Amino acid sequence: MDGYDFPKVTELAIPFFVAAILIELWLVRTGRARGDFETRDTLTSLLMGTGNVVAGILLGFVAYQALTWLWQFRLFDLGLSWWVFLAAFLIDDLRYYWYHRIAHRVRWVWAEHVNHHSSQHYNLSTALRQSWTGTFTGMFVLQAPIVLLGFHPAVIAFVFGFNLVWQFWIHTEAIGRLPAWFEAVFNTPSHHRVHHATNPRYLDANYAGTLIVWDRLFGTFVPELDDDRPRYGIVKNLGTFNPVKVAFHEWIGMLRDATAPGLTTRQRLGYLFAPPGWSHDGSRETSQSLKADYVMRNPGEAGKPGLPGRGGTSGEGAVEAAE
Repeated sequence: MDGYDFPKVTELAIPFFVAAILIELWLVRTGRARGDFETRDTLTSLLMGTGNVVAGILLGFVAYQALTWLWQFRLFDLGLSWWVFLAAFLIDDLRYYWYHRIAHRVRWVWAEHVNHHSSQHYNLSTALRQSWTGTFTGMFVLQAPIVLLGFHPAVIAFVFGFNLVWQFWIHTEAIGRLPAWFEAVFNTPSHHRVHHATNPRYLDANYAGTLIVWDRLFGTFVPELDDDRPRYGIVKNLGTFNPVKVAFHEWIGMLRDATAPGLTTRQRLGYLFAPPGWSHDGSRETSQSLKADYVMRNPGEAGKPGLPGRGGTSGEGAVEAAE
């Protein structure tokens, strides 16, 4: 496709990623910045990032070819004007918000996304802890409407590279809060620390890629509180640094649950597509139940951002009500 050959932004940014990680490591180890590194954990993140690149080389063509095939059915051909790239970035950032929100609310997609949250440390190397199995979820279909509107798949891939680069630098504790106007518009380290936290009030919040305005608009924004510092990881931490187990543990657990004997078809589908933590007998905890339990133990927190009202519903609906 002549005219649609763009640089791979994330590949060009690799030297920046490496340099930034080394600088942050030096700042943390010398006590000049807040943060935490654990050697085995950092190595796992780097191996996960390498595996993501390999998976992209081996399987990335699947989504791209599907979207390129769809291009023939476009309603418009918007071309390559500067405003097309800007519009594509904004629309795809909104698309990413909804992908990310679905990834936390549908176990099928959570199975590939959970590995990004599996580190109990939060530093720039955590940003590289990426999925090996994203293609299998089929979530590239969310880009189909953008293609049909007239944005070429190559344009979408190009602008998303800048989104990914933005998301790299916000994985740090070395940067505190930024000016209020910046925090109001953009995703920042403070906002994204909330997203990676397992504190009940912070679960299922701040899904933004670049612009935090989507969370503010759709009621999923929760601010970072000084008196409730984020605790990182997942609700049930893995206890392993094996990258293969990190990459596939949730797929294995999900399929084991869905194929267990004695379940109805609806229950099997629940284990595949209900929120993480759902169980047919209610024996496990979802983010909603964790929030509700927290409010029961701390009634003074009821109704605050990220938490349900006393006796009310929990989860994202409660976040929306609190906002």
